[in-house]
Amino acid sequence: MTRFTLTPPLIALILAVILFFAGGLINPDFVNPAQATNIVRLAAFLGIIAAGQTLVILSGGEGIDLSIGAVVTMGAILTFRLTGGDNSLIWVGLLASCGAGVVIGLINGIGIALLRIPPLVMTLGMTGVVQGTILVLTQGEMIGATPPLMRQLIAEPLILGIPGVIFIWAMVGIGMWVLLERTTYGKQLFAIGVNRTVARFSGVRVQWIVVLTYILSGLLAGFGGFILLGFAQTVFLQLGNNYLFPSIAAVVVGGTLLSGGKGSYWGTMSGALVLTLIDSLLRAAGLEQAYQLIVFGVILLALIVVYGRQRSLRQ
Repeated sequence: MTRFTLTPPLIALILAVILFFAGGLINPDFVNPAQATNIVRLAAFLGIIAAGQTLVILSGGEGIDLSIGAVVTMGAILTFRLTGGDNSLIWVGLLASCGAGVVIGLINGIGIALLRIPPLVMTLGMTGVVQGTILVLTQGEMIGATPPLMRQLIAEPLILGIPGVIFIWAMVGIGMWVLLERTTYGKQLFAIGVNRTVARFSGVRVQWIVVLTYILSGLLAGFGGFILLGFAQTVFLQLGNNYLFPSIAAVVVGGTLLSGGKGSYWGTMSGALVLTLIDSLLRAAGLEQAYQLIVFGVILLALIVVYGRQRSLRQ
């Protein structure tokens, strides 16, 4: 008989289901199909942004991309300004946001892999550079508009009452699964996450895999900014900052080791659902924002500690 095992992604998914139905104890109107759809929609934005963070953390070497929040903001602002609300220019905004992410990711990758700057230092420094660049480009004025078609395709119901962003998230999930499980890059990414010295002796070009990983992280963050604009419909200088810490937490809660080499994007998707549900439950409880932040932080610390101690789940 096949042995059934509880994997971290499955545990996170079960926890998400439990939290959803627990919401009914706080507010009887919480448990309904419309609310479930809305929670998945909100989780989709975090899940898409956290996709690149998943790759970086899997690569090991104490890798965490602290520039993701700034790249999300830049991607949204570039789309907002370049399209000016014109539906025919959406592709320009998409290329600009993703292209900016690629350039930032390339610089991060070169600094980390070739110049041997610690990932936290490099990406934190790039955060400042990106934020400064945004200020230079905008002069603090958010001029532009969001094309109406973006809201229709991303935020509003598209098929069977399901918002378009959920379909986009599903495609990102499939793409990430193919990338990690069915490509040479994916196999080499896990290899360098486990042990870079062994991977190098096995013929893996470690430096280039690291550079490519940060390029993909920047690309996905830029794309996340483009998608987020379709929902927010406006931009501001701190738009992406609220997704930085949750993007890391979603990866960890989903069972990916912070040391790298073990994990999956399915886990990150489950982790995004868990974090979104916790946030929704705290809001439903009617707590003041300050207390929401305190409780949210305590819960995250508890979850991370629990996952960190459950080594048997990752064997």
